[in-house]
Amino acid sequence: MATLLYGKEAATSYKQQIKQAVDSAQSEGLGKPHLAAIMVGEDPASAAYVRGKVKDCDQVGFDSTLIRLPDNVPESDLLAAIHGLNNDDAIDGFIVQLPLPDHIDDKAVLMAIDPKKDVDGFHPENIGRMALGLSTYLPATPYGIQLLLKYYQIDPSGQRVLVIGRSQIVGSPMSILLSRNQEMGNATVTLAHSRTIDIKGIAQQSDIIIAALGKPGFVTADMVKKGAIVIDVGINRVDGKLVGDVDFKQVEFVASAITPVPGGVGLMTRVGLLMNTLQAAYGH
Repeated sequence: MATLLYGKEAATSYKQQIKQAVDSAQSEGLGKPHLAAIMVGEDPASAAYVRGKVKDCDQVGFDSTLIRLPDNVPESDLLAAIHGLNNDDAIDGFIVQLPLPDHIDDKAVLMAIDPKKDVDGFHPENIGRMALGLSTYLPATPYGIQLLLKYYQIDPSGQRVLVIGRSQIVGSPMSILLSRNQEMGNATVTLAHSRTIDIKGIAQQSDIIIAALGKPGFVTADMVKKGAIVIDVGINRVDGKLVGDVDFKQVEFVASAITPVPGGVGLMTRVGLLMNTLQAAYGH
């Protein structure tokens, strides 16, 4: 039976570290980090996620601001709100909660965010700095996965890692992070996707599998090498229940460690965001 890699346990530990850093900075006369979020519409999952971020900020001593805009907001109004946050010295970092309505150009929104305040780590300047191994804000979910592995003392160095899914939010940056010549990197990474031939065969050779493709139960027990570590990034709703991209009930008998869904990676994404905001506020 696999060891469960609980995001809540790891997140609690990291949030305590963040709070200590904020308390120490305040004792030296520095202000609180200030994280803002823009939310367009009333998507239930997004609303729950933003509520969680506000709660996190309270717990670690950050200030937070939430800007709500209606579903039918003109793109120009959203860009104006972003411009306002870019120029607000009281805001250290901010995010625009995804997904956005179809009439809004995601790329235009992304490009409008000041890279110095892009604590989601999606701006091309920050992605480029990450690829070069320079100091930057890391994409929140891949960063959170790295922190989860670090908490459980799972070193990817020298390991064969399979990342399934090549999204710009998780899969692609995850493959870059794990292959970098830095701490919690140095892995031999395969990035698989819908055009990959024989994903099963590649998976069976992998020491660590990171599933981030958005297909419930895609990773089955016969794909997993005995003793492999499985990180499930998927969040899918099936028959009213949240399930991941991994067939958890079967894979937990093959893997040595596995993240549950819910209760695994999701909480660590929020920790990645907090870490980036701490860096934005204090430069470390």
